[in-house]
Amino acid sequence: MTNLLQNLKRRTPLGWLQLSRERSRLLVALSGIAFADVLMFMQLGFQGALYDSNTRTGRSLDADIVLVSPKARSLQNLSTFSRRRLYQASDIPGVRSAEGLYINTIAWKNPQTRQETTIQLIGINPDQPAFTLPEVNQQLEKIKIPDTVIFDRTARGQYEEVIAQIDQGNGVTTEAERRTITIAGLFTLGASFGADANLITSDQNFLRLFPRREASSVSLGIVRLQPGYDPDQVTNAMRSHLPDDTKVMTHKEFIAFEESYWKNESPIGFIFGLGTAMAFVVGVVIVYQVLSTDVNAHMKEYATFKAMGYRNAYLLGVVFEEALILAFLGFIPGLLLPIGLYQMAAKATALPLFMTLTRAIMVLILTIIMCGISGAIATRKLQSADPADMF
Repeated sequence: MTNLLQNLKRRTPLGWLQLSRERSRLLVALSGIAFADVLMFMQLGFQGALYDSNTRTGRSLDADIVLVSPKARSLQNLSTFSRRRLYQASDIPGVRSAEGLYINTIAWKNPQTRQETTIQLIGINPDQPAFTLPEVNQQLEKIKIPDTVIFDRTARGQYEEVIAQIDQGNGVTTEAERRTITIAGLFTLGASFGADANLITSDQNFLRLFPRREASSVSLGIVRLQPGYDPDQVTNAMRSHLPDDTKVMTHKEFIAFEESYWKNESPIGFIFGLGTAMAFVVGVVIVYQVLSTDVNAHMKEYATFKAMGYRNAYLLGVVFEEALILAFLGFIPGLLLPIGLYQMAAKATALPLFMTLTRAIMVLILTIIMCGISGAIATRKLQSADPADMF
């Protein structure tokens, strides 16, 4: 190891000297790599926001086991099943409680702009907390009042005046499904790709807004277990006990089920993945053009090295040295710019967009691979260089 470090110290940084000699070319290369990195960061950021925002509601459920219809695809695309299955689930040893949730989109008038928009309404039993959100559980008495709801303060849209009035203790009224409803409180959950906002109310208020909806048909079932019981074992027992018209999952499996829909079945997830791949290809092309131009410009010098006895491995190392330098230098602005872009996008879309260490490491690895591929392609001419043909 000591000899290796000494050899590295004595080695002339030929790759850096060649890059720094043509500063304009170096700046163009770094700009191209940064551009490709920014594209990858933005695509991966929106992809992460897609998965995070659309699983927030599921992750916030106070449940050990979740029941859904086999036809359900996601929280925004649920089907109903019989409430009777909840009673049957309660017969399984270890089950402490089983409650049904009603979930549907609803058209309402924005209290501030008076424009009609679509949001997600969740009806719960106010006597049994359905979420692990303290703000919701502290306001369960409010939603027992007829036509009263609580509103998501992190909704996407213009709600600043409405939120300010509710924070001051004043209720705000608006219209939804031809009924007048009152917003009596606030909670924090977050908008998603599927819904601009969330409303939570009692199951009875939900059924008042949807009079044709049968009370015996629920959208989601949440099952809580007694202490000491294993969710996996109870889930397997419940699957054997319930008919095929109900799908039984642990809480973790339900979150994975939701995320899998947006990853594999939703076109949005595919688009973001394709965008990341295209950004990677753009980066490969840009870096290849720079390295190829550099190799062509110094072909005689490389041929001279060959005539002096240097092997191809040394010359290829010089090109790969340039590729690594470009990767690390180009990554720095490519990392800093998305941080500001994430903040701007999060403010405009109300989505959870922020830089993560995992994503930064992933893009750095992709950048190194991107530059490495470009270097490998650019060295093809170098291997065939013949000193006799150069002079």
